[in-house]
Amino acid sequence: MDFMTDQDVQRYQEDGYVVLDGLLTSQECDELRQRMAEIVERMDVPEHCRTTFSTYHDEQLKIQGNADYFITSGDKIRFFFEKGVFDDKGEFIVPKQRSLNKVGHALHAYEPLYEKVTHSPKVQGIAKKLGLVSPVIIQSMFIFKQPGIGGEVTPHQDATFLYTEPLGRVMGVWIALEDATINNGCLWFIPGSHNSGITRRMVRTPKGTFPLTDFIGREQTYDDEKFVAAPVKKGGVILIHGQVVHRSAENTSEESRHVYTFHIMEAQQTRWSPDNWLQPTEDLPFPPLYT
Repeated sequence: MDFMTDQDVQRYQEDGYVVLDGLLTSQECDELRQRMAEIVERMDVPEHCRTTFSTYHDEQLKIQGNADYFITSGDKIRFFFEKGVFDDKGEFIVPKQRSLNKVGHALHAYEPLYEKVTHSPKVQGIAKKLGLVSPVIIQSMFIFKQPGIGGEVTPHQDATFLYTEPLGRVMGVWIALEDATINNGCLWFIPGSHNSGITRRMVRTPKGTFPLTDFIGREQTYDDEKFVAAPVKKGGVILIHGQVVHRSAENTSEESRHVYTFHIMEAQQTRWSPDNWLQPTEDLPFPPLYT
């Protein structure tokens, strides 16, 4: 029997997202979390994260360092921290394991456990059920949503950052490694908002200019009352259309909300924008999902 039903497909097409239970077992979730704990334990904190502000020039160097580190992370495993986790000497003021916002963006390529989940028969089955002919993996992330400090993610559309021509070729696969609840910052969606296109894009700026990325178009405001919560049990998955508007609140609870998420693009008859921050490289072309 297919993991994804015809009814699930219809919900995804109508709402722009769908919640499916049981993509992973509880044990598989724990193994991914344990492996991430090992990666974090061994991480080298990038120098720019430890830069202390003493002058305006130092601050600019730190901002530039952050931007360089981000824009070249598509084919690497890199560490992105929550605000306020370092003191003015660049030392941790919270436990290392609780300092991170996310790790990205190539876990699917270099970490065997994550690669296995990304290319699992269930995930391939989802893509086939949705009629994808040549899906490729464009990025992956482990998102921590730390207890008490996991920040709000404001309303956005993934296609703002991952733009294709035509639109509608990108889908997020968002796997809850712990229960995602209203209390610890689950996702909220505006059902049907994937039918309205996008209003802005994040693009690379011309070489030699700073900042390295900029937004074109306008930021939309959304009515809070239109958002619907999408809690999901540990091991469940949310499929997210690239244009559906979604957000998450800050995590004010004492529970983390660990997630492994990756994005798939239908590569057949699709142009990946050369202006996107994320670009395939010689080291890591976008790998095919079907293996």
